[in-house]
Amino acid sequence: MPAHASTQNTDLENSKEHSEAISISVTFVVLCFLLSTPFWYLRAQLPPESNTLLIAFATMWCPALAAILSRLIYGRNLRGFGFTLGRARWLVLALLLPALGGLVMYGSAWLLDIAPFNESKLPKLFALSFIPLLFGGLAFSSLSALGEELGWRGLLVPELSRRMGYTKLSLVSGIIWTAWHLPLILFSSYHGSGPLWISVAVFTVLILTASFAYSWLRLVSGSIWGCALLHGSMNYFILVLYPTLTIQTPEGDAMLGEFGWFVPIANIVIAIVFWCYRNRVPCIAADRENA
Repeated sequence: MPAHASTQNTDLENSKEHSEAISISVTFVVLCFLLSTPFWYLRAQLPPESNTLLIAFATMWCPALAAILSRLIYGRNLRGFGFTLGRARWLVLALLLPALGGLVMYGSAWLLDIAPFNESKLPKLFALSFIPLLFGGLAFSSLSALGEELGWRGLLVPELSRRMGYTKLSLVSGIIWTAWHLPLILFSSYHGSGPLWISVAVFTVLILTASFAYSWLRLVSGSIWGCALLHGSMNYFILVLYPTLTIQTPEGDAMLGEFGWFVPIANIVIAIVFWCYRNRVPCIAADRENA
């Protein structure tokens, strides 16, 4: 076969692959937002105390359902989600990063008396009965997070990686991930205690920067489980465990949690670290990242 014919065939295959990646990604996003709309509406209509774990769980699994439908539509199979377990070190990293990062955040608030440590919780924390509660909480949180991760990192990130480099796919997937959360922030009780625009701004920075870590972990490990554990661990330690050990104050509300100023700043640092190791991401040509 002449060299120019081989080049044309390669270009045609690449063009077809890129087109298919965009089609799958767009289909997934459209389905994800359509499936999520009833739950957004439900959470917006119900009072905060009625926003149960079951509703939150169902909302978080809408991306998974959209991803499964997209795979079946285009591939008629469920391959490509990254169900292999991967190396244990990535699971350990996924577990420890939120645990240690959360400890630094809340520990700083405790030491500086911004939000004092709740000493009345110490007996429960060191009781043997806390062990099953810890693992049970982590398991449920990770199972809930798996619903989102099957969509964002199980389908969207691998598909985008067929079309663009690590930096761009992290930004694009992060923007979509942020947009999916906006109806919850704007129309339900899922926001901070301050002005709504601050919650939107803080959460946008948080998600966009977190996307760099999640995308890196998914592509380097080849597995979805590290992302699910990272997401679940973050939700458990940052939103459940450490807050129960902390006395609530106005200054603490402004600093701590998903809508406090500490996490976005920390995430910027973490994103830069992962970006510096972008060359470890497989199947991403160096010239793509240098462009």
